Amino acid sequence: MKTIQLFILAILIVLPFALFSKEKGSKFAGVQIGITTYSYRSMPDQSLPAVLNYLVESGINSVELKGDPLEKYLGIPDKNNQEGRKNWRTSVSMKKFKEIRKMFSAKGVKIDIMKFEAGITDWSDAEIDYAFAVCKTLGARGISMEISEDVAKRFAPFANKHKRYVILHNHGQPGNPDFSFDRILAYSPYLMLNLDVGHFFGATGMHPNGVIERLHNRIASLHLKDKTGPTAVNPNQNMSWGEGETPIEDILRLIQRNKWPITCDIELEHKIPEGSNAVIEVIKCVEYCRKCLSSQ
Repeated sequence: MKTIQLFILAILIVLPFALFSKEKGSKFAGVQIGITTYSYRSMPDQSLPAVLNYLVESGINSVELKGDPLEKYLGIPDKNNQEGRKNWRTSVSMKKFKEIRKMFSAKGVKIDIMKFEAGITDWSDAEIDYAFAVCKTLGARGISMEISEDVAKRFAPFANKHKRYVILHNHGQPGNPDFSFDRILAYSPYLMLNLDVGHFFGATGMHPNGVIERLHNRIASLHLKDKTGPTAVNPNQNMSWGEGETPIEDILRLIQRNKWPITCDIELEHKIPEGSNAVIEVIKCVEYCRKCLSSQ
């Protein structure tokens, strides 16, 4: 019964979007809304087909795809067999990844960015070459990673070699006065930002539009979430969209107004209310974005 109720609720939320949107998928008024699949981490089935179904159910047609379900689906050895995983990555046929691209395309979903495990920073050169080969085969623009100067030094040569982006994601680092986006980006023109506007606002209290305007040509994507600012009663906290202080509408409007090719990816981090689930919450976020971009 509970499953049926959740399904009906999801239909009621997404139906207005399906009926009244003039654009297919999740691109509204020229702004591409996507998602990082980290958003579905609480869902019971984490297999690749299930993740793809979550995207379709959410009305999403652009994704930052985590590597775990992808590699598991294709048969990578277990994580306790690191040597086996290394051998698999350096020998697996790219034909398998071509099939994955077809599988997603058949559902109307573009793999925009790949995000491999955090341990990619310790991968061998051959494994990193594999990661870029996967990225190219899937049609993704680049690989997203956590931002640091060490990562920039290590991965800039690979980005230059493969002519694919390394897309650097921030947490609270911009709140540190010694932190510099510019210093890190200077290592290569193939280093780009995945600017997490929620983390940026939560750490600094500054409107993200300032850094977006200044660095827009070095920003591949945004992570969207609603957070409180550093001076709030509950500072730097994830909130249901519309209940925090992150100026999401202003940000989306800026991208829309300037027609910048910056993908705006939902990252669901707020607590899921009782009776809901990640898919339903993502549908709400998609609708929130649509309304922001259609309001006058």
